[in-house]
Amino acid sequence: MLKEKLAALRSEHRDLDDVIARLHERAPFDQLQMQRLKKRKLALKDQIALLESRLLPDIIA
Repeated sequence: MLKEKLAALRSEHRDLDDVIARLHERAPFDQLQMQRLKKRKLALKDQIALLESRLLPDIIA
């Protein structure tokens, strides 16, 4: 279940990369929309990191 969620989050993160890149290509783009997309992308990155840490066992060094 966690792996499926992780895959979905990674997919959404990649999709946001594409959307942000397309927005940058347009000359006048909406700064507020860009901020929201980037904020969502960072939130996804945090969720991905959290799930990855749950999937990987803790190794005592």
